[in-house]
Amino acid sequence: MTAAAQTAKKFDLGNAVELVSKEEGHRQPLAPEFVSLEDFSPLEVAYDFGKITRAEIEAGPRSIWRYKQLLPVPSNVDQIANTEPGCTRLIQADNLAKALGVKKIWIKDDTGNPTHSFKDRVVAVALAAAREFGFKVLACPSTGNLANAVAAAASRAGWDSVVLVPKTLERAKILMSAVYDGSLLAVDGNYDDVNRLATELAGEHEDWAFVNVNVRPYYSEGSKTLAFEVAEQLGWRIPEQIVVPIASGSQLTKVYKGFNELTEVGLVDPSPVKIFGAQAAGCSPVSTAFKEGHDVVQPVKPDTIARSLAIGAPADGPYVLDVVRKTGGAIEDVTDDEVREGIKLLARTEGIFAETAGGVTVANAKKLIEAGKIDPDAETVLLITGDGLKTLDAVQDSIGPKAEVAPTTESVNQALGL
Repeated sequence: MTAAAQTAKKFDLGNAVELVSKEEGHRQPLAPEFVSLEDFSPLEVAYDFGKITRAEIEAGPRSIWRYKQLLPVPSNVDQIANTEPGCTRLIQADNLAKALGVKKIWIKDDTGNPTHSFKDRVVAVALAAAREFGFKVLACPSTGNLANAVAAAASRAGWDSVVLVPKTLERAKILMSAVYDGSLLAVDGNYDDVNRLATELAGEHEDWAFVNVNVRPYYSEGSKTLAFEVAEQLGWRIPEQIVVPIASGSQLTKVYKGFNELTEVGLVDPSPVKIFGAQAAGCSPVSTAFKEGHDVVQPVKPDTIARSLAIGAPADGPYVLDVVRKTGGAIEDVTDDEVREGIKLLARTEGIFAETAGGVTVANAKKLIEAGKIDPDAETVLLITGDGLKTLDAVQDSIGPKAEVAPTTESVNQALGL
């Protein structure tokens, strides 16, 4: 056993053995730290997986904990009260594929998670690690979905929560966080202001686990479960193309890491995947950097209806650029009107009501297909990461009843042109 592995045994975090810096690969023991003091780059979790079989996974619970051997969580994580996220449906979207003029599209529909977004995945992993490190309060800065997930997970676990959100957040997301009766604070500022405040508070309160700050390396690993589920649901294979919305950028990089780890442990055959990123034009720093051929992502001031993606200084932006370029993908952005049309297109063709981030994904997929960047003959997965009931204000002025009618058959027939 290596020295790092021996150190890791101080905590029960499964097959996780150490933290590694993204830039230069400096290694350090597992701890609630998120930046390397050697090269000042983000830290991520490294593992010693050993042998893992498909049969073991398939026999596991119907949640992300079926993949616990691939996550930095205690061996008994599925036996401790939690929200049990994951195992959401993968839908063959033939109607959408026809509308977009492509051969095959799959929708990974994460609206079915406990608080109706993919954030339940990352929060569950962060909470499991935070418990092992001895934290007592679950906290976060959030653009909305994370706030919902943290508040709910803390209540389920019997923890206190502190959730910071911009005061301009969608009303539905504020209410959905407030109902769990944790400490929800609306901050006079945008998300980047809220995130900066959270970082300062994390330094002052040693028993607060800010899921996307001081336990971020563990939190971000939860996004890998999207890749794990897609591959398992496709019959243990990697899709040819996948479109991922970009906020901080962590989800996209971890989906790629997830596919690589499945290959590494022999759960899937090696297969190339092109990864495409999707942003809103009102907050598109990564898309801009990609198009201009830059390696540095310049911060912007967000101005978009896609508030869940409105992070003007995305922490993982440079790593998104690396992944997309390495896999031969692309990054695009769409206007708010295109976002609304994307929401309505998905609802009309597949009966799925996505929040604005989902509209960003669909609209960008359409744009990338029309530009010839997405291969129409290759199998494509779209990640739909949140429920449209959270962002009703985005579409409320563009949808509604077709007509108002009297309670008579004649009135109905007239309205329908029959």
